[in-house]
Amino acid sequence: MSESPRLARQMWHQIEPVHAPLYFAPQAFEAASSLGYDIESRWPSYFAWRAAPLGPAGPNLVTATFYSFSPATVAQYVSDAWTVAAPELVVKTRLEAMDRVLRSLIGDQVGFPEIAEAAELAKQAAESANVSGRALAAANLDQPWAEEPHLALWQAYTILREHRGDGHLAALAAAELDGCESLVSFAAIGAAPVANFQGRGWTSDEWAAAQDRLAARGLVDGTGTATEEGRRLRDQVERMTDQLAAGPWRSLGAAKAERLAQLNLPLLGAVFETGMLPSQSTLGIGAVQAPS
Repeated sequence: MSESPRLARQMWHQIEPVHAPLYFAPQAFEAASSLGYDIESRWPSYFAWRAAPLGPAGPNLVTATFYSFSPATVAQYVSDAWTVAAPELVVKTRLEAMDRVLRSLIGDQVGFPEIAEAAELAKQAAESANVSGRALAAANLDQPWAEEPHLALWQAYTILREHRGDGHLAALAAAELDGCESLVSFAAIGAAPVANFQGRGWTSDEWAAAQDRLAARGLVDGTGTATEEGRRLRDQVERMTDQLAAGPWRSLGAAKAERLAQLNLPLLGAVFETGMLPSQSTLGIGAVQAPS
């Protein structure tokens, strides 16, 4: 792997956990409840928070851009999402929620010069991103920058993680893995237990059918475990994902990216210390390991 794709993967591990509290922090659930979303599970607010920059997106658009969720699950949460709250209000409220989350994590440090420096570096990377064919990254890049550096930092991280995610979907499509197959093949290499993917909404029959399709291609064996060819294909997907995510980090440069990573450490450590993130995520990032 060349330097820029490797850097893209390293920085993803830095920024993903700082973006993710939007879907797990109690302050975010409180904000979602204030808008009228059901918070008995995280999914109603997850779909609203993440899809809102797209505008009043319907189930087909959200299924396309989220990719690995079953169409039935997307329809369940998206069909009426914008009757609860308009997308513009959801975008505004999620930033207010993240203000509360970040202040709860690092307190007065949100106003420190180090956060402002980190925000400028992250914005530089985000604004350099080529968002052609990347709907979620583009939709987030269209949002006005917050004046407060800690919120601009979170916005930049969100653009960068969605930029990577959009590229990952292209890599999955190039590997001819549909939404359910992408999860089955990921579970097959031991990235996360099958049970961890239940929230994506695929039925047991749909999961089994996807596994059968992968078996017919020689990608999994009779137990659902990846074959050598299956592991090779998943490695190919990850390599392509890193390559497609490399642009912003190539533009920023290794020295500035390393500086951003250093500046990010207190915030990253604070997120891990809360224990709010799953110990084994479906993204392949182990959230329980705090940075050294």
